[in-house]
Amino acid sequence: MPHIDLGVDDQTFPGMAGLAQYRPDTAGPMLQLAQILLRGPSTLPPGERELIASYVSTLNGCGFMILTHGAFAAAQLDGGMPLVTQVNSDPETAPVSDKLRALLRIAAATRESGRQVSEEAVKAARAAGATDLEIHDTVLIAAATSMFNRYVDGLATSYPDDPAPYAEQAKQVIANGYNTDASF
Repeated sequence: MPHIDLGVDDQTFPGMAGLAQYRPDTAGPMLQLAQILLRGPSTLPPGERELIASYVSTLNGCGFMILTHGAFAAAQLDGGMPLVTQVNSDPETAPVSDKLRALLRIAAATRESGRQVSEEAVKAARAAGATDLEIHDTVLIAAATSMFNRYVDGLATSYPDDPAPYAEQAKQVIANGYNTDASF
């Protein structure tokens, strides 16, 4: 049960959707940021960007966003949910590129503290083929995901544990992007 009355049925509007209904004026810009970072133009494929968000959510223990971003990543990556699960449990042994592995290390450091991102980690990402823009976006994805994690968990939003609705939502996000008008 959410810590505050969001004024919506939490089964119809779980997680971020309920918060967006409660405060659409803040949800709109937040969802625009998600759209830019996770679906906008980039040399990193959307599935990899969603995987970074899922991994950061796993490190933060945010169930809602593990399920959402995990489903969104799985729907866009050849390895599907088994790959997402493997990355979330041990990215060092997951079958991903050296570049993505290096970016996941940067994402993990960022969610801990921006000051944890070392010059060595950045050099390693560059050596693995990451561009400065990809490093920038990884840091911002990790920081923004951590903010979203704290937002949905800080207000104890409700959400279903069943992965099926997230797989359906993934189809909508892939086809239409994040709903940036917060009207849901």
